[in-house]
This record gives sequence, C-alpha cells and structure tokens, in this order.
Amino acid sequence: MSTVSTHVLDTALGRPAAGVPVTLLDAESTVLAEAVTDDDGRVRPLGGPVAPGTYRVRFDLAGRDGFFPEVVIAFAVPDDEPDGHFHVPLLLSPFGYSTYRGS
Repeated sequence: MSTVSTHVLDTALGRPAAGVPVTLLDAESTVLAEAVTDDDGRVRPLGGPVAPGTYRVRFDLAGRDGFFPEVVIAFAVPDDEPDGHFHVPLLLSPFGYSTYRGS
C-alpha cells in the first residue's frame, strides 16, 4: 500500500501556508482523510495507506486571500508502484497555482 503526503507553500508571501484544511478523496468522492497543514505547511501522512487507483486532494482556501476558494488535484497510484510514496505539493499564489509529484 502507498502513502500520501502534501505541502502547501504560499509563493506570494515566500513561506509555508499553515492552517489549510486538506481532504483526501477516492475516485467515488468518498472522504478518506481530513487534516490541516501544520506550521510548516505540511500534512504527513495524509490518511492511511492507499491502494492503486485514482485519488484527489482538495485544499480548502476559502479563508485565504486569493482568487481560488479551493484547489483539487487528481493523481493516480499506478499498479506498478503499489508501495510508493506520493507527495502532492501545492504552490499557491493569489491568482495561480502549480503542483508536481514531490518526493
């Protein structure tokens, strides 16, 4: 089984985004885990182990200044990497965001 973690960085302020509610959902939109980013903008781990499949990480940004009230990032845990670690970071600015597969 694979593990999931995340990290939110506020690129406009140049620091971690603490206090961001984060939800891990499966392909059927079932909530698997809920957490809040710590002072370093991290959630590790986000829920328990996950099997191969498609998942989404939802970041609730409604309480922050900016254009996006939420960001949802879909990602896949492939069959050939059933015991991997999937780090899904969010780089956030008031009018844009980006992500990548972290380590």
